[in-house]
This record gives sequence, structure tokens and C-alpha cells, in this order.
Amino acid sequence: MRLDKFLKVSRLIKRRTVAKEIADQGRIDVNGKTVKSSSDVKVGDELTIRFGNKVSIIKVNEIVETTKKDDAERMYTIVDEKYAEASTEIDN
Repeated sequence: MRLDKFLKVSRLIKRRTVAKEIADQGRIDVNGKTVKSSSDVKVGDELTIRFGNKVSIIKVNEIVETTKKDDAERMYTIVDEKYAEASTEIDN
């Protein structure tokens, strides 16, 4: 399945166009390699997604063409999630 479609169907990213933009900007890696939105995703792949101030590492558990909202979380497992530190420096 295409990367952008997987991200939308699994509801990791709400819109396929947003998923495509993020992937094409080089902010998604599959198994350590930066990929484009048209790249194939398979069961067992590890995705690293840099979105906003968050970096998520996701493992693909299953691929389905369509899914209900309640079943979408079965498609992946969150391996790790990190947030960038907000700057707390105040200028006087």
C-alpha cells in the first residue's frame, strides 16, 4: 500500500494530501530510509514520522484497504514518541 494512503487509512494523519506533503518534504523514513509518498509500506516496516514538534516511530502491524475508526489502531503500534523541547528562554 502507498505510504500516504496507509497514513490516512490508519488515521495517523487525517488527510491524504497532508500525508503526501509531509512525505514529499522528506519528513518520513521507512526502515531508516527517507521515502516519498508513493513508496510501498509492508507489514513489519518501521516508520519514523516528524510532524510538528513530535517524532513518532510506528511499526506496521497490518495493511487493510479500508477500516473503521475503532479498528484503525490495530494497523500499527507506537514504538516511541518524542516531543521537541520548547524554548523557555526569556529576553529582558
